[in-house]
Formats: sequence, structure tokens, C-alpha cells
Amino acid sequence: MFVRELEAGAQVESVLVVRAAEVRAKRDGGQYLRLMLGDRTGSLPANVWDEVAAVAAIAIVGTPVRVSGCLQVSGRYGAELKLRALCAAEPGSFDLADLVDGPPRSPAQMEVDLRELLATVQDPDLRHLLDAVFGVDSPLWARYRAAPAAKHFHQAYRHGLLEHSLSVAQAVSAISATFSGINRDVAVAGALLHDIGKLDAYAFAGSAIEMTDAGKLQGEIPLGYYRVRRLIEHIDDFDTRTAEAVLHIILSHHGSLEHGSPVVPCTREATLVHFCDNLGGRLGSFDRLEKELPSGERWSRFDRAIGGGAYFAQPTVAQEAQEAA
Repeated sequence: MFVRELEAGAQVESVLVVRAAEVRAKRDGGQYLRLMLGDRTGSLPANVWDEVAAVAAIAIVGTPVRVSGCLQVSGRYGAELKLRALCAAEPGSFDLADLVDGPPRSPAQMEVDLRELLATVQDPDLRHLLDAVFGVDSPLWARYRAAPAAKHFHQAYRHGLLEHSLSVAQAVSAISATFSGINRDVAVAGALLHDIGKLDAYAFAGSAIEMTDAGKLQGEIPLGYYRVRRLIEHIDDFDTRTAEAVLHIILSHHGSLEHGSPVVPCTREATLVHFCDNLGGRLGSFDRLEKELPSGERWSRFDRAIGGGAYFAQPTVAQEAQEAA
């Protein structure tokens, strides 16, 4: 059974992938291991209280492990897997496709949609800049296409960055036709490039997503700013005002100083990208929570990204099929 299909009290005997592993201190001075285990439908937390060092050597982030245990659900902590045993998963005993989350649209279809959007940008400087990143032969394109959008909260899977940035850019493109005074080309380019710093801020291998040293020391916004600025500096006679407009979008897209932006949005284009980015991230969190929702439930657990529980009025296709069986 997939994580999404488990109900309270269910006995679990399956292979799950380690999404997070952290050794923490107990109140008595000892240690325990906090794990996040999951498959393509969702994730479950679990604690290891005994033989912590031995289990930590096996439960490496991104590694499939075979677990046995019982699903417990409480009002305070939500769903949690009470482990009886954990060991390395034998090769051939699982299908990796069952463990790895991904976007609802295929990468091939997203690339088609991206190239259609790129073709609508008329500004010659921005076309050169976007080609340096998204050109078929660009070394950045292969990385961008595969990268995740986050470590946890939204689109934290392969191709997540492409999914998120494309959806933000498509929203920006549509809204630009509604409000006057917006430079559509600048807004679309900024939307496609706003999270490019994540190429350097995250290390991604298999299903494991970790912050790099550069990501921890500098942050994804400065990393993105400097990458795009360097690209601009290699394009002859790039318009100064256009460069400032795009770089400002990257620097301000988190919207406020307390959320990590060194400046707040000061242009129409930056304001539009910020709100579309925020909307995309919020709705991506709903997608994540819906995947984790236990069968038959309508309310998710409390989630820090949205500041509360998420309500799903209609059952999902998987829930409808299970309830009808």
C-alpha cells in the first residue's frame, strides 16, 4: 500500500525512501533519529530511539529502506509511523517509480509550453539572456530542467523548478494583459529566472535534496542575482534599465526583508512576480498536503507553509476509488 492509502492502525511492511534524517537530542541527554519516510504519494515521520548510530548509517537521505511498523494518528502530532524495524532495501525488491514524487505534467510537455512562452518575448536583450539559460544547447538548461523547486514545502522533486517557474511565468503573462503599465517581457523573463539561484543552493541526487554550502552561506536569492548578472555582463550592449528591472525582480521576489529579500518589490513587474510566486508556492503546498492526506480525511494536519490546516471538500480520485471498493 502507498503512504496515501494508509489508515490509523495499519501495519506497514514496505519499502520507503528516506526524505530527511536528523539526529536530535533527547531531554535525558541521549540521542534519537528523526526520519521522514515516503513514497510518491506522500511522507510520514518516524522516530528511532534505539541503536541510533547503526540505523543512521543505513537511513541516508535519498536511500530506499525496508520498514515495518504501525501507523499511529494523534490529534497533536498527526500521522506517524511507529517503527519496529528498519533495514536496507535489497536491489530489485522495489520499483523506484513508486518512491519518487514528480509533477502532474510531463517534463516533455512542460518544455513545449516553455518554448512557446519564450517565443513570445520580443525584447532582443531578454531573448539573448533567456537563450543563455533555456537554449537547447545551454549547459544550464539540463540542470534547470531537472532541479527541484524546494527542499520540502512545494515542488520538492525532480523537475519541480521548471514546473514552478513555468506556472509563475504563465500566470504573469496572462495577468500582464489585464493591468496597464506592465512590461510583459520583463515580467515573464523575471518570472522564469526568479528562482535560478536554486541551481546553486540545492544539491539534488535521486530523490535526495540538500542545501549546499553556498546555499547555506549565501542564500538562493544572492546566488541567483549574481548568476544572472554575470550572464548579462557577457551580452554586448545589454540595456542597463532592462538589466536593473530583471535583477530587481530576482532580488525582491520573496516580497519582504523578513522573508529573505534584500529589497522589497518597487516596480509593477517585481510586484506581479512576487504575488504570482507566492501564489504558486501556496498552491504547491496544497498539492503536497493533499498527497499526504489519509484516506477519507478532508482536513490536513497543521502546516507551517500555509499557517493552518488545508481543507479538501471533494475526495480525490484515489479516495473515491478506495471508498467505492
